[in-house]
Amino acid sequence: MLKELINKLLWHPDYNSEDYLIKYLHRGAENDEKSVPLKNIVIEDSFLVFDETHIPFHRILEIVNLKNGEILYKKR
Repeated sequence: MLKELINKLLWHPDYNSEDYLIKYLHRGAENDEKSVPLKNIVIEDSFLVFDETHIPFHRILEIVNLKNGEILYKKR
């Protein structure tokens, strides 16, 4: 489900990847959380990749619409 949502936000013409932010678990960071704009993400197998960083899907905490603040995904 999560991978499909991210693909939809990246590739569907009704969505703009610049409008979304992914928050993920990063131990050692402030509040153990970091964020990356969706537009900077590439999906490789079961990871989100940006720069040299590989984020497994199970570490994604939230996907947020930056325009209206809507949370499209929140880890339980």
